[in-house]
Amino acid sequence: MLIKTDRDGFTHPITGEVTPRAVYQDRRQLLKWMASGAAGAALASWAGREALAQQVQRAGKLAPLNAVRSAVPGAVTMEKVTDYKDATTYNNFYEFGTDKDEPAKNARTLKTTAWTVEVEGLVKKPGKYALEDLLKLAPQEERIYRLRCVEGWSMVVPWVGYSVSHLVNKVEPLGNAKFVEFITQADPKTMPFVGSRVLDWPYVEGLRMDEAMHPLALLSFGMYGEVLPNQNGAPVRLVVPWKYGFKSGKSIVKIRFSEQMPKTAWNKAAANEYGFYSNVNPHVDHPRWSQATERRIGEDGLFAKKRKTLMFNGYEAQVGQLYAGMDLKKNY
Repeated sequence: MLIKTDRDGFTHPITGEVTPRAVYQDRRQLLKWMASGAAGAALASWAGREALAQQVQRAGKLAPLNAVRSAVPGAVTMEKVTDYKDATTYNNFYEFGTDKDEPAKNARTLKTTAWTVEVEGLVKKPGKYALEDLLKLAPQEERIYRLRCVEGWSMVVPWVGYSVSHLVNKVEPLGNAKFVEFITQADPKTMPFVGSRVLDWPYVEGLRMDEAMHPLALLSFGMYGEVLPNQNGAPVRLVVPWKYGFKSGKSIVKIRFSEQMPKTAWNKAAANEYGFYSNVNPHVDHPRWSQATERRIGEDGLFAKKRKTLMFNGYEAQVGQLYAGMDLKKNY
């Protein structure tokens, strides 16, 4: 707050020189925060991420992946796209570390050549599909999706891929197939944190059949017009935009069709915190924090205002009917 004085008395500042009350109060909170000692760790983390962002490969460095703009309703948001450097240096990928900056540092060891995805379970056409065959299965589309994570942060990312339904139709599920399970790579030689006790490996996620068949559920091979960077789930991953980010499994090697609901990684680790459905819902809090607001990466300055979390991450008009009649607090 600016106060001008002179030798003989007091001079009022002009309006533009007065610190706004809200900013002043925020600064008081900041001073308390810094005094607590938390600031040092947070600012060090921030500095580390900024340094890493200067080293990460920029858009244009990876192989291009051409696509047409998707015409699926709701598949392209007009919101500002998150910077490539932020989307590729702030990640959850526990196979390469539990801190947000560790996947970008460690995922270079992932080997994505000669990649295959095995399809098994209740299907008429099981088998192994080379990545090249999967890429040819349907036209590549660009979709600009919001991605909301359970920890309270979000991004807007231009993904490249096609609806999971194309693969489902190709393998022809049997009539009793009710769920689709996505199993990710778990190679301790190339994924240094596989084997840690944080999760039961391999990482497993799953969808109900009607969720997997929804046009917005995406099998993604790229982002920002390029193939996926390793830390973002190369060479193929799931993107389910109306669910919390951990539902979108990365580096998929197996897809299994089953009659029973699969036991998923985070649900096994902490069932009271991570339900099978995990739809973005501002009215259902995580046991340790509120889900009512979120922080958009790239808008995360010290005084940045948080956004209100949208039901189904803003895709309620497209997917709300999938859960008609369900108790979404019980089926969280």
